[in-house]
Amino acid sequence: MFHWIYETFGNDLGFLRIFHYVTLRAMMAGLTAMFFTFLYGKSMIGFLQSLKFKESVRNDGPESHAAKSGTPTMGGLMMIVSLTISTLLWGNLTNPNILLLLGSAIAFCMLGFSDDYMKSVKKIKGGMRARTKFLVTILIAVTVTYIFYYISGRPNTVASKGILFEITDLFLPFFKGPVLTLGVLAVPFAIIVLIGSSHAVNLTDGLDGLASGTVVIATATMALLAYVSGTPVAANYLNIPYLPGAHEYSVFLAGLSGALLGFLWFNCHPAQVFMGDTGSLFLGSTLGLTAIMLKKEILLVILGGIFVAEALSVMLQVGSFKLRGKRIFKMAPLHHHFELLGWSEEKVVIRFWIIGIILAIISLSTLKIQ
Repeated sequence: MFHWIYETFGNDLGFLRIFHYVTLRAMMAGLTAMFFTFLYGKSMIGFLQSLKFKESVRNDGPESHAAKSGTPTMGGLMMIVSLTISTLLWGNLTNPNILLLLGSAIAFCMLGFSDDYMKSVKKIKGGMRARTKFLVTILIAVTVTYIFYYISGRPNTVASKGILFEITDLFLPFFKGPVLTLGVLAVPFAIIVLIGSSHAVNLTDGLDGLASGTVVIATATMALLAYVSGTPVAANYLNIPYLPGAHEYSVFLAGLSGALLGFLWFNCHPAQVFMGDTGSLFLGSTLGLTAIMLKKEILLVILGGIFVAEALSVMLQVGSFKLRGKRIFKMAPLHHHFELLGWSEEKVVIRFWIIGIILAIISLSTLKIQ
């Protein structure tokens, strides 16, 4: 809205030019989302309780988790509402990728909501049928990916504005320039990234503040990467792809970071609310889609190393048990393994946050170490 006000009245009212600056709008988006989450957080938690949207703890989980049963879930609604408000207020809505990011987030949020509703209200064990959930996830991912490649075309490849590349090129961290042109394989690759990232964050959401804390580190880092990727001078200096309009993604990501921080206020131990699949699916898919848009798909493996480790621990555990009849970890996902080793929940969460910060620093260092 404020960007539209600037575009419409900026020439006549000079003071409105302040809304042209992405940095200001990004900061305001973050503060706005955080403020709204704080503002209606308690009311939303009470509303979720009144509707009996409550978490059911797995029977085979750590004994310490028994007390979590009955905690309100679907807290992802708090974040998606705040994110939508901040994006509509501060985002450049003439940028189609901003609308795509928001639309994708809402779609995955609704998928997660449906799953949570079946588990907490309908009392259907496991929620939505795995096959149905997977098919809907693929449908959303295919739609989002198709729209992105349809509206993207070829980006500006002027040498003075960053390195030459094609939209289907693949980049590796610490390597200068693209290492491979995926061509038509770029579409299925992007779909895998979207689905993989959404479910990896979903698996990470098992301890108070774990997913929300690690995701906010990743989204804040992505916001910085988006800003430099969309700034010609920065892209040329860092010798990275220049992506026109990508700096606007930082407004969206800052809003998401603010919403996450506001949610973390209520989600830290002992949690007053859980995000549920309503939150985790859209958070993970947003990270994946942003990585695709910024040509940072492989870098996401480093930046989201916590999520990758959580997902791998589940795959290794299941594979090992089916093939050998033995488990590698005491329990999967990985955070439960450390709990059963004797670590307190707070220790696991804080140490995972620390690792997330280290991975974020490594990810940012790839901008110059090439």
